[in-house]
Amino acid sequence: MMSGGVGKYTHIDNQPQVSGSVPAVPDPGHVTVQFTADSNLQTFPPSGSQGKISGGSRPPRDADDTFSKPISGSDEPQQGGWFRTFTIAAYKPYFDVDTTEVLERIKDSLFPFRGTFTEKTANNPDLYGPFWICTTLIFVAASIGTFVTYIAHKLQKKEWNYDINLVTWSAGVFYGYVLLVPLALYVILKYFSAPSGLVQLFCLYGYSLFVFIPALCLSVVPLEIFRWVIAGVAGFMSATFVALNLRAHIMSAGERWFLIVAGIFLLQLALSVVLKLYLFTVTV
Repeated sequence: MMSGGVGKYTHIDNQPQVSGSVPAVPDPGHVTVQFTADSNLQTFPPSGSQGKISGGSRPPRDADDTFSKPISGSDEPQQGGWFRTFTIAAYKPYFDVDTTEVLERIKDSLFPFRGTFTEKTANNPDLYGPFWICTTLIFVAASIGTFVTYIAHKLQKKEWNYDINLVTWSAGVFYGYVLLVPLALYVILKYFSAPSGLVQLFCLYGYSLFVFIPALCLSVVPLEIFRWVIAGVAGFMSATFVALNLRAHIMSAGERWFLIVAGIFLLQLALSVVLKLYLFTVTV
């Protein structure tokens, strides 16, 4: 209540009295902030488990349900028997390679006399490299074949038309070769009681075709004898690479191993000759 003088007032309930000035804020004293015993703020940097969603930490209720699902593949239907062959999961292990491994296998294919490719890929044969090698060959063969015919027509001042069939023809040759030839060799080796893994044969033949990529690029040189030499060398290197890496299986086939080796060589050489005749024999 007010008492007599201007600017004077009195607090009741035993509160401090202030006269003629703004009431002062009482000093709260020393404030102590205490952390709980399980705090980890004193640890820096934090441990690896911090900052990740774990069993004791859940996303907010309005978050997308996909955050709360375990990334373990357990939600995929498990198929057995022949049904698993038609699922993507069945082929995942054959694409589980990195760039370093693919480059190392390509380098081995360019040194055919080593014969260590099968040993290095025994536990992890891949289909990634063979697929992209064949795909690259299709476009390289079609583009270079088109370029060679274009230059030849222009030099002789002839009319030139693009042949789209080069792409489809190249796709049929390379995809068909890398699928049918290993499959036939697999049946033959199994017949002679010298079986080899089918995926391993796909891997071996796929990488054996890599040598044809630089061979096709060199075939741009407009010298007929040079093109024949390049085709022969590429076919010989590819055939040697396959034969030496299958020598253990071939030798165990008995006295007929020579026929298998001859078949491997003839098929690889035939592929190089077909590429030479179809792509680089220009008729104007």
